[in-house]
Amino acid sequence: MTDLLVKPTPPDADGCILEVTPESAGWKHVGFAVHQLDAGEFLQCKYEDRETCIVVVSGAVTVNAAEQSFTGVGGRTSPFDDQPPGAVYVPPGVEFHVISESTAEVALCTAPSAGGHDVRLIEPGDMSQIERGEGTNTRYVRNILPETEPADSLLVVEVITPSGHWSSYPPHKHDSDNIPEESALEETYFHRIDPPQGFVLQRVYTDDRSIDETVSAYDRDVVLVPRGYHPVGAPHGYVSYYLNVMAGPNRIWIFKNDPDHEWIVGD
Repeated sequence: MTDLLVKPTPPDADGCILEVTPESAGWKHVGFAVHQLDAGEFLQCKYEDRETCIVVVSGAVTVNAAEQSFTGVGGRTSPFDDQPPGAVYVPPGVEFHVISESTAEVALCTAPSAGGHDVRLIEPGDMSQIERGEGTNTRYVRNILPETEPADSLLVVEVITPSGHWSSYPPHKHDSDNIPEESALEETYFHRIDPPQGFVLQRVYTDDRSIDETVSAYDRDVVLVPRGYHPVGAPHGYVSYYLNVMAGPNRIWIFKNDPDHEWIVGD
């Protein structure tokens, strides 16, 4: 199995089915975990030097943090429902509790932070949805925590790619700290597939091919993108969902397309 692929495991005592840390990934910024909770179960966390974006991939939860309580966060039955997820931002050093109101799948997206932002509910109406691309390159992007919203490091987005389509395409990268030409961002892809027995194909490759991988990602797999180009293809008959987490030394997404495939986007 490639080092870029993280497979889910049976839930532990906290419902965790997978976890990516900077140490396990061999990088500096992005952390990611997924917890599956039954109704009434709860999760208690505190990150001293990391900010967190709690994303309710499916189900509904209550989030308590810093003497605030947000109920009914989320509510969709599946990430393939045509509605935004629930999301809450928590700064470093703040303990938070996630109490499931139904069967729920909850992602914890983390990155380094010096603090200074408040706990807040990310309102569904603030998550802009964009149709990107054309033809079989069309996909639907929902910005959960974009660079226009307060945070220190995190960028969080989810994408639906229809059956037979490609996304993160033409292949692009963001691995060079060369602003304004390109930014350096680590990235995770948490994949969900509909129907769940399917798979997607994800390439991760660099210009010099020091990384040159084609990964078959199944439902709930995570693909790590430490650097390089990273397009995703959804086979006929299967719809792709992925949740992206990005972070790096600067909180800005500036990407560079693979020059060999730049022609696809035209002038």
